[in-house]
Amino acid sequence: MLRSIERDGEVDRIAVEEPLEIRVGREPVAVTMRTPGDDEALALGFLFGEGLIDGPRRAAPPTDFAANVVEVEGPLTRELTARRFYLSSSCGVCGKGALEEVAVSAPRLAGGPRVPRDLLADLPERLAQPAFARTGGLHATGLFDPSGEAICTREDVGRHNAMDKVIGWALAQGRVPLADSILCVSGRLAFELVQKAAVAGCPILVGVGAPTSLAVELAADRGMTLCGFARGGSVNVYAGAERVT
Repeated sequence: MLRSIERDGEVDRIAVEEPLEIRVGREPVAVTMRTPGDDEALALGFLFGEGLIDGPRRAAPPTDFAANVVEVEGPLTRELTARRFYLSSSCGVCGKGALEEVAVSAPRLAGGPRVPRDLLADLPERLAQPAFARTGGLHATGLFDPSGEAICTREDVGRHNAMDKVIGWALAQGRVPLADSILCVSGRLAFELVQKAAVAGCPILVGVGAPTSLAVELAADRGMTLCGFARGGSVNVYAGAERVT
């Protein structure tokens, strides 16, 4: 969603950022700052990535028609030590009440496709970002098959939200675990993005930017192929090089 504003006699298109409250079983669980759109998928992807649901659920606007709210069928699959999360558009782990809530368990990733290095380097060029092209203010995540064909792409002001929207879509479509897929993100590779990809069972994660130390450590620990600085026909492989041909 975009909005027009006037600046120095010209009209700019800017990305919309608004809060979204996620409820489970009618109880508030999280508030995230996001770009409106695909809110049901965002809620499902977030809850799945946090280990709070273990499969597809019904997600819909609330019966009281409250704005910027999505209700997901309960119950939670694990108890929260904090009553609710608050996530800014720049941070996917903000507001968590205990260290154990940062690390969500995910099985070690085995198998997965073997992909040519030049295809991985080219994925950001295939990552459709129409709203970014108009505003310069959005992140994107794309889900690709081993041939590099885009399956699903979503944009959002929050890079973690963009990934949640893609994973939530895949969850609702019965595509999770993403055992034969590749995720590509438009920015840097932080810990929470690797964690979300690992929980979704995706063996390869590619980013335009740099990875953090925790991202590399988690990817290696979970058996994930992690690639950064994918741009200009080159890519750096930081973990899981056995899947790169």
